[in-house]
Amino acid sequence: MKSDAEELMPRLLPVEFRDSAEDLDLNGPPRNPQEYLRQVQLEASLCPEVVVAQIDPKKLKKKQTVNASVAGCHAAPMGFCPSLNWQQQQVSNFSDVRQSITKNRKHWSSQTLDDNVLMPKLTDEEGWKRFCLGEKVYLGTSSCDTDAEPEPALDYRKVGFPPFLSIVSRLNQSTVLMVLEILISWFEERPFVPQLGRWFYALLACLEKPLLPEAHSSIRQLARRCSQLRTTLESQEDEKLPALNLLICLVARYFEQNDLADQPE
Repeated sequence: MKSDAEELMPRLLPVEFRDSAEDLDLNGPPRNPQEYLRQVQLEASLCPEVVVAQIDPKKLKKKQTVNASVAGCHAAPMGFCPSLNWQQQQVSNFSDVRQSITKNRKHWSSQTLDDNVLMPKLTDEEGWKRFCLGEKVYLGTSSCDTDAEPEPALDYRKVGFPPFLSIVSRLNQSTVLMVLEILISWFEERPFVPQLGRWFYALLACLEKPLLPEAHSSIRQLARRCSQLRTTLESQEDEKLPALNLLICLVARYFEQNDLADQPE
């Protein structure tokens, strides 16, 4: 009669056993392949069907740390939340921009860059901050909205290189994510400036879906920082409000981080 295990599981190595269980010595070495398989079968039959692990409860009291981006955004102050129609329109526009970049990436990446455009290496964090933000913002030498006399010629090293299509089309996904993380980290401790808004929008437009785990964490961090900064604005007329609302909207609505989405009054 077959055992319950034999009834449930088919034999992958069917072997005819001529020796009875009484003729086998489990303490001695097998004399042939058939005897080896028979010993394995008998040893398995001696194992209990259910095994209960003995766990020391004290070992379960150790503090465990889980790094997960689950925190939500700060609710928008009264009157600062964009309408649902506005959010849907921004998502539609953003989708069109992404499709255009994808369609024309090969063309733009083949364009010759000006001699003054020296793109940093992938791991050069300080270089990317200077490149995207410019020395004025990065070094804090002056405000980006300074009323000083305009310079004779635009010096991108001082004001930062805009995210031209000929530049962002050259960035692979590793670089897109790296630059995004660098700028978000910088933004965590500093105010919002137009250079940041332009680069965040461009990098999000180049970010491929489905998101990698690190990209998921980074964009949620960006939305939370924007929402936190929005709570400090004193007026609905503040020029930073539309940009902050836009970034929150794209992260939440386009990249489907729905728990971060603004809910209109």
